[in-house]
Amino acid sequence: MKLLLPIHLQKVGAGFPSPATDYVEDDLDLNTHLIKNIPSTFLIRVQGKSMNRVGIQDGDLLIVDKSLDPKNFSTVIVNINEELVVKTFIKKNDQSFLTSGSKEIKDKINLTENPEILIWGVVTYVIHAL
Repeated sequence: MKLLLPIHLQKVGAGFPSPATDYVEDDLDLNTHLIKNIPSTFLIRVQGKSMNRVGIQDGDLLIVDKSLDPKNFSTVIVNINEELVVKTFIKKNDQSFLTSGSKEIKDKINLTENPEILIWGVVTYVIHAL
């Protein structure tokens, strides 16, 4: 499904105002900008506040790509005990960890010691209201 929204040619300033223009450049399909691999992409809504430290809030909508391999400090969706949760993936030396944004070793889940934990996908975008 295409979602076309108008995109303005003029950029919006984040400082002092500049003269506005009503010229609309074209329609913009958000799918082409937010979704790179349609068959492997899904959306999921966040419930909870454990990822506030990395800018993910309760109620945010996450765009997740299952075809991507996580890189160091990627935000990922994982299956822990049949429950999907959002975590930060950390690779240090030959070990991989999951964390909720904490840098404390005691707060990390060691994936090497917990092979039953499955990474479902990498979060590519976070959508939240201001």
